[in-house]
This record gives sequence, C-alpha cells and structure tokens, in this order.
Amino acid sequence: MRFITFRLKSALLAFSLVFLLVTGILTANAAGAAEAYWTGKRALPIYCVGREDNKIAISFDCAWGVDSTDEILKHLAEKKVRATFFTVQFWAEKYPEYLKKVDEAGHEVGTHSATHSYMSKLSESEIKAEFESSCKAIETVTGKPVSLFRPPYGDYDDLLIDTSNAAGLYPIQWDVDSLDWKDLSASDIAERIVSRTKSGSIILCHNNGLHTAEALPIVIDKLRAKGFEFVPIGELIYKENYTIDSTGKQIAKGTL
Repeated sequence: MRFITFRLKSALLAFSLVFLLVTGILTANAAGAAEAYWTGKRALPIYCVGREDNKIAISFDCAWGVDSTDEILKHLAEKKVRATFFTVQFWAEKYPEYLKKVDEAGHEVGTHSATHSYMSKLSESEIKAEFESSCKAIETVTGKPVSLFRPPYGDYDDLLIDTSNAAGLYPIQWDVDSLDWKDLSASDIAERIVSRTKSGSIILCHNNGLHTAEALPIVIDKLRAKGFEFVPIGELIYKENYTIDSTGKQIAKGTL
C-alpha cells in the first residue's frame, strides 16, 4: 500500500514538473511574440519623411468625379505648386482628359489601385494584377512610368507593402489628414493642415472635396509664410539608403 502511495506521489510530482515546464515555455514564447509585434517589425508605408529643410508635399486622391479638379489645378498653377495626384484606374479611364491635364501641368501621378478595394483582403496575385493594370492605365495617358502607390482607405498589411516595394512602387500614406471628405469648411480644412504640418509632412486631400479647392490658396499661403516649400512626393522621399521607423517616418541612413 505504501509502495502504491509512493508511486502516486511520484507521478503527481512528475506531472507538476512537466506542467510547469510547458507553461514556462508557452509564456516565454508568448512574451517573445508580443515583443516582436511591438518592436515595429511590421512592414510600413511612408507616412512622412525625416527632413530639416522644410520641404513638404501635398497630395490629392482621385477616385470619384472631377467637379473641383479644374479649380484645384488653377490654384496650384497660380501659386506655382507641384503636387502629387493618386488616381484609381477606373478614374483614369473615365477621365483621361483630366489625367492629361494633371500631367501636363507638371504634377506627379501615382496609382491609387485599380478598383479602390480593401487591398489587405487580396492575395499576392490579385495585388500584382491591381498594380499592373492601374499603372498601365496611367502610363497609357501620361507616357510616364508610375513609381508611387497609395493604398485605398489607408488600408494595408505586410503582404501589400512588401508586394508594392517589390513592384518598384513606393507605398505612401500621410501624416496630415485634411478630412476634406467630411465636407469641412474651407477655414477648418486650412486650420487642420496648417496646424499639423511639419518639415517632411505628406498632406492628404481629395480632388472632389466640397471645400478643398476653396481652402487650397489659404493653405499654400499660410504654409509658405511659415517657410515651407512644396515639392511632389517623389522629390520629398528618399529613393535609397533609408529606413522607416515604427511611426512610418522615412529616415535617411546615417542621420539616426
């Protein structure tokens, strides 16, 4: 009887030791996974650029309509500002004359996808197809290669960013959101942009915002008064020898 009791106690002790060992391993693995997640290892697009020269970029997403586009182009021309326009394929195909106007005015054109879908839900082959067809639609009109991509809705995952980079398309977000799609007043749009812009900022606007065109001259004048210089995104970002920190800021190597 004593022998059986001893065997049971030994078995329980062995089981407890194994349980503690397994629990410790799982806990360590979980901690390691959490550390990997929070150390900024996710693939990120460029939200802004680490610069000290006060260069900034203003961009316009083109997906729905052209009602304010002529007025936006007029203000940009009058103020001698070159901007970046991100166009969806179906917009480029529906309004090729406007895409041509944008290009001939000296502005930069990037792709905003083919279908304006949530691209984090797409497979790699579907993403590549979106890039290929949307870039071809733009290049057919402008005759120029496309090197920038902005994800629709600002939605992305590692696969989308990695596939974009592999395709030779710099993935671009923004760090200053005008919220012009919410139909804010021109003064509210201008205040949001001017108060948030810093050297290296990328400003997000839309070509069909209700008061975007009205706000544009105010924004340009106030930011220039602060010493900022407008350039297209392709001239703002670094094309090589850079890193992207956990906030999405692109930084030239050697400046950390």
